[in-house]
Order: sequence, then structure tokens, then C-alpha cells
Amino acid sequence: MNMKTTARLLDASKAIWNRYHVHPFVRGIADGSLDPQKFQYYMVQDYLYLLDYVRVFAVGVAKARDMETMRLFAGYVSQILDGEMDIHRGYMQRIGISLEAAEQAPVALDNRSYTSYMLRVAYEEGPGEIAATILSCALSYESIAKEMLKTSPACADHPFYGEWVRGYTDPGYARANEKLIGLIEKLTKDYSETQLRRLEEIFIACSRYEDAFWDMSWEMRV
Repeated sequence: MNMKTTARLLDASKAIWNRYHVHPFVRGIADGSLDPQKFQYYMVQDYLYLLDYVRVFAVGVAKARDMETMRLFAGYVSQILDGEMDIHRGYMQRIGISLEAAEQAPVALDNRSYTSYMLRVAYEEGPGEIAATILSCALSYESIAKEMLKTSPACADHPFYGEWVRGYTDPGYARANEKLIGLIEKLTKDYSETQLRRLEEIFIACSRYEDAFWDMSWEMRV
């Protein structure tokens, strides 16, 4: 698969992504030592995040300039609402949090800042830039979960956190990310150097927001 643009974005954010793997929250999932209260806080905030994440894809549908792009963005709306969010719903059911309570929980400032940035890019810029805002979250979760499995193979069988690891190392999740990579490569194949630098700015900003999200979850910041 052609990954010219994606490879450039990943290279530009390499130092940030390296921090994910050593973050205490991430390592706590991998070795099973994470305080369940921190994970509970994270799951609610991530659920709220995904509600706006889906809206970014929906703006992509509205801004798509061809049927194929429209179909790809629309497919992700369905995949997240009826796929990825099932991980969150399952966990919230196990820990006694109703969907209504989760949806009414206050959105943490770091979370609101992140999704506000993504939505601003989506409303103000084009389909390629929209794909760049989405890419960091989608690919980093796959990267984090696969690294967990590589360094701590037993983590997938953990009675509580194993479901999270299995969800983001699932081949179906990887296939969806491959489609997303294909989309951004298609949308940016004729981009100028100035446009590519703008994509880097967006991707690095979202990567930094991902890093801050782990900090926020570890510290349970409001």
C-alpha cells in the first residue's frame, strides 16, 4: 500500500508517539496494574470523545467530493457507533455506568479542547485535512495495543483489561485503518508542499492531544 503521506506524518510525530508506549496509564493496562477508577474515568471521557469523533467523520461525508470518499467517511460513522463504541458500552455495563450517565458526565477540558480542534479543522478545511485529524487517534490505538501484545503477551487475556487490548489488535480494526490510510493517500496525492506541511501541523497537534489525553486520564483531570 502506498503510504507516502502517512509515512511523512508518522515520521514527523515519532517522538510524541514513542511517549505513548511508556506512559504509566498505557503501561498499567499492559501489566494489569492500572487503578480501575482511572480506567473508569478514561472510558467515560473516551466515550464522550468518540461522540464528537463521529461528528468529524460526518462533516467528511458532507465535504466529500466524490461518492467513494463519501462512502468511506460514512462507513466509519457506522463502524464507530456500532463497533468501537461497543467496547466502551461493554465496560460501562460491567462497571455499572449507564449510557445515560456517561453521556451526561462533564467533558474534561483536555477532551473538549481536542475535539473542538478536530471539529474546527473539519468545518474550516477540506476532506484531506479532515482525514489527517482522524488518523492520529485511529492509528495510535492500534500501535499502542500491538506494542502491548508484543512486550506483554499475556495482556490480551487479562480478565479486565484484555478486552481493550483485543479490541484494538483485532484484524477488523487494522483493516479499517488500512482503508483510512488509503483514503488519506488518495485525497492528498496531488497536495503541494505547503498543503503537506499543513497536514503535518494538524497531525502533530492531534498526536499531542492524544498524549495529553493519556495524561488527563492518569491524573483524572476535569
